[in-house]
Amino acid sequence: MSGHFDVMIVGGGAAGLMCAITAGQRGKRVLVVEHANRVGKKILMSGGGRCNFTNTGATPANYLSANPHFCKSALARYTPWHFIEMVERHRIAYHEKELGQLFCDVSSKLIVKMLLDECHAAGVRVETSCSIERMSHGDSDDASFRLHTTHGNFSAPALVIASGGLSIPSMGATGFGYEVAKQFGHAVLPTRAGLVPLTLSGKHQERLADLSGVALPVTASCNGTSFSNYMLVTHRGVSGPAILQISSFWQAGDDLRLDLLPGHDALETLQQWQRERPAAELKTVLGDAMPKRFAQRLCEHWLPNRPMKQYNAPQLREIAQVLSDWTLVASGTEGYRTAEVTLGGVDTDELSSSTMQSRRVPGLYFIGEVIDVTGWLGGYNFQWAWASGHAAGNAV
Repeated sequence: MSGHFDVMIVGGGAAGLMCAITAGQRGKRVLVVEHANRVGKKILMSGGGRCNFTNTGATPANYLSANPHFCKSALARYTPWHFIEMVERHRIAYHEKELGQLFCDVSSKLIVKMLLDECHAAGVRVETSCSIERMSHGDSDDASFRLHTTHGNFSAPALVIASGGLSIPSMGATGFGYEVAKQFGHAVLPTRAGLVPLTLSGKHQERLADLSGVALPVTASCNGTSFSNYMLVTHRGVSGPAILQISSFWQAGDDLRLDLLPGHDALETLQQWQRERPAAELKTVLGDAMPKRFAQRLCEHWLPNRPMKQYNAPQLREIAQVLSDWTLVASGTEGYRTAEVTLGGVDTDELSSSTMQSRRVPGLYFIGEVIDVTGWLGGYNFQWAWASGHAAGNAV
C-alpha cells in the first residue's frame, strides 16, 4: 500500500484523533498511523474505564510548562463546552463527579467510538498495528514528509506528531515523538513521571506499609503549591488524588508536608477536645477525626499518647504543629509504569502557540502530551489533547 495525503498524523490517541477529525472536516485527506492494535488505549483505561474526558473549570493555571503562556491560545479557542457539545450530539450520558470533572455514565468505549465515528464521517483513514520503520523529509522541490511503514509508504506535506509521552509503557508508550523532535533539530526538555504515586523508604515506609488501603483527606503542600483531597496509603508509599496532584510539583529531595486536619485549625480543635473530652486519650479523639488505624499509628511514632487533660499548652501546640504540618519524606515515584502523564517534552519555544507548528520545519506539528504542557489530575490533560489537536487540525 502507498498513498499521498494532505496530512499524516502519528498517534491515534486523544490529540491525534481530534486533529484528524478537525482536518478531515475541512476537506483534508488525512491518514492516522497508530502502532498499537487499536486507537485510544489510554482513553479506554482512563477514569477507571469511564474516561474523565474534560474539566469544566480548565484554565491555563491548571497546566505546568516552562512557558506558562503557551497553552492559552489553544485552550481559549477550544473549550470544554466545545467537546461537551460533541458528547451530547452523540447522546453519550455523562456526570460531574467533583471539582468540574466530567465522566461517562457507562464506558470510555463510547468516547473512542464517537471519535472514530467522527473520523469516518470526515473521511479519515486510520491504520492500526502500523509501525514506522523510517521517516524522511523531502528537498526544496518536494518538501513533503514520507513515512515508510509496515503497511507501506505514505507521504504528505504536513506531519503531526501526536505520539504521547512515556507514561504507561504497557499501553504502548514510547519516546518516539522526542526522537522525531530531535531529528528535526527541536529541543526536548527533561522528562519525568507526573500524576504518579510516591514511594517511601526507611522508617516512614516501615511505619506505614501495613496501613495499605487506608485513605484520609489531607492538604498536601510542596514548593509553594497545595492540593486538598484524599491520600491513600499503599504497600510502598502514598497515592490518592492529593498525592498524584502534588507529585507533579515534587522532585527528589523536596519537602512534602501534609495537613492531616484539612480545613480545621489544629490547635483550636485540640483545645476543644481537651475541654469536651478531658478523660479521652489523644488516639481516641483523633480516631474520630481520621481513620482509627492511622490515628493509632501517629500516636505510636509521632505523637505522645495520653488523656487529653494531661497536656499543657506548649504540648498541645507541638501536637497541633505535627498534625497541621506533618513531614513525609518521599524517596521517589512509582515511575512511568503507573504515571498518568509525562512532564517535560518538546520545548514550546520553537512551536507556534496558535497552530502547534514547528518554527524550524514548515509542515511539522506537535500536539498533546509530547509537548512540554502537563495538566493537573481531573480531565485537564484530555482538554489539552482536544485543544491542541483542534488547533493543529485547523492549521494543517
